[in-house]
Amino acid sequence: MRFTLIDRILELEPGRRIKAQKNLSLAEEYLADHFPGFPVMPGVMMLEAMTQAGAWLIRASEDFAHSIVVLKEARNLKYGDFVEPGETLTVELEILKQDGHETKLKARGHVDDRPHVSARLTLERFNLSDRQPNRSEADAVVVRQLRELFAQLYHAEQATDRISAPSG
Repeated sequence: MRFTLIDRILELEPGRRIKAQKNLSLAEEYLADHFPGFPVMPGVMMLEAMTQAGAWLIRASEDFAHSIVVLKEARNLKYGDFVEPGETLTVELEILKQDGHETKLKARGHVDDRPHVSARLTLERFNLSDRQPNRSEADAVVVRQLRELFAQLYHAEQATDRISAPSG
């Protein structure tokens, strides 16, 4: 099962930072079990929302050079409060360091101005064909699908900040 935990990218500075939103709806199936009578967004889903936003930042920064961006490590993960249906979790990430196939990011999530989650994330990026040379066609399909989803999530003309060229 695949969960898309970013509904909209608000701000994007490739190579630097991203700000994105997740609108929590009571219609999300996992809320029926977490918790019955007191539905809240599971902490692991908050972490996944930050991971997905970080992956979009990396893809935009590298012009979708890698088909796969995954969480390698989460450090100093702290939860502050519950996210309830009807609330919007805003996640903000900034790149701290990027080299080889890893990107280190500072991440935080909040509802309004109340902190809900924070962490230091390390995301790993690669192509399927890096590990299995016959998978280059699969890389192309995945990247095409990701570009299509990105176009739905981020509309530069409607965002609060327009996309800008990477610095450096």
